[in-house]
Amino acid sequence: MTRRLWGRASSGNVQKALWALDELALPYEHIEAGGAHGIVGEERYRAMNPNGLVPTLEEDGFILWESNAILRYLANAYGGVLALPATPRERALVDQWLDWQATAFTPAMRDAFLQLVRVAPEKRDASVIEASRSASERCADLLDRHLANTPYVAGETFGIADIAVGCAAHRWLILPLPCEERPNIVAWRDRLAQRSASSSVLTLPLT
Repeated sequence: MTRRLWGRASSGNVQKALWALDELALPYEHIEAGGAHGIVGEERYRAMNPNGLVPTLEEDGFILWESNAILRYLANAYGGVLALPATPRERALVDQWLDWQATAFTPAMRDAFLQLVRVAPEKRDASVIEASRSASERCADLLDRHLANTPYVAGETFGIADIAVGCAAHRWLILPLPCEERPNIVAWRDRLAQRSASSSVLTLPLT
């Protein structure tokens, strides 16, 4: 089987797919794309992903984009350590946290990340950073309170919800920005960091 993952490793969304592929020990070729690597604007890439975004998974002619869709596909197709729960309600909780990461947590911190990592200091907008910080703190508080009562995001076992939310939480925790202490998030992130497959993600600096 030919399997390729397109997308720069510095992208939080690409990191989800890299982590999942490594958890499953699936062989794949990683092709850096997006940002300084280019490629995403080329016709051949747009033929796969008309959004011109990353990641894109290519598997024997099957093309899939959207990072959380890729996580769900890998969990459904290959199971293993990423196998989805058995019952509809348990699976719904996985979906709940995947959607929350994509629609709440990551969007909340996006402006702070861009301003502090991608914008030159003299061009930063303090009001934009503060608004993003405040929104992110609300999400972090919600997650920290949730993790006080469960070892993993969607229940008792590790799964794709931990990958999606874990990539976002790691980015939040290492942003050069004062934030509230979140002991439950830190303890959970430390558990995730013990997984060998997480090393390609949880050791990366922000770029």
